[in-house]
Amino acid sequence: MGGGREVTYDIDGLTMVGYMSRPAGGGPWPAVLLGHDGVGLDDYQRGRADDLAEHGYLTFAMDYHGGRTFFGEPQAMLDRLLPLMADPARMLTIGQAALDVLLAEPGADHHQIATLGYGGGGRIVLELARTGVPFKALAVIHPGLPTPRAEDWTNACGTFLLCTGSEDPICTPAHISTFSNALQEAGVDWRAHIYGGAKHAFWAAPTRPDGTPTGGADHLSPTVPGVGYHAAHSARAWRAVLDLFGERIGLPSPAC
Repeated sequence: MGGGREVTYDIDGLTMVGYMSRPAGGGPWPAVLLGHDGVGLDDYQRGRADDLAEHGYLTFAMDYHGGRTFFGEPQAMLDRLLPLMADPARMLTIGQAALDVLLAEPGADHHQIATLGYGGGGRIVLELARTGVPFKALAVIHPGLPTPRAEDWTNACGTFLLCTGSEDPICTPAHISTFSNALQEAGVDWRAHIYGGAKHAFWAAPTRPDGTPTGGADHLSPTVPGVGYHAAHSARAWRAVLDLFGERIGLPSPAC
């Protein structure tokens, strides 16, 4: 693999510290924009960017917290996140700045773009999709979801994958169902995965303060309610993302 590096860029009054991971060899490569969850851009999502690069996708993991993470600080995270999630124009500006960084990278194929978002990052990439950014594929894992109105999604391109856990109190299966109904009415190509027994952020393995895994499902640091790790579903969701990208990259995008 070509390896990853930090990329700084200024938006939303902050200096963001994103992570670019390039495949080995020469491009052009399909380009993937990755949005982290509300805690911040961590080693897991950098690892997802590296994994995507190993599969041949030039991947940029955006930052929307100015290089900060909020492990063990749920209230500070919410103080940053909730005003952002209430402001679609601000989310769109943040997402577009990150997309610009990705597409400015040498080797990025501007005709083969996909995106992956977790939590709040899922909401940001959905805002981009709503404006008609020509994503071939869009995968969101327990995303923040907008008001489900079909008229907002008539310009959306590509195939959507919506994932959440059956026990997620923040992005519930009912939320996914209602949102997918709006996508259906708008003519968007979509699919949904509900993972039985999984909670919010089911992919995030708990760690000790030194970064080593606890080996359990429960987090030792304070979190928002309803968070829990599920190893089997974490792996299944990742395979679903790779399957979607493998299916759609290189093909015409539905509705575009």
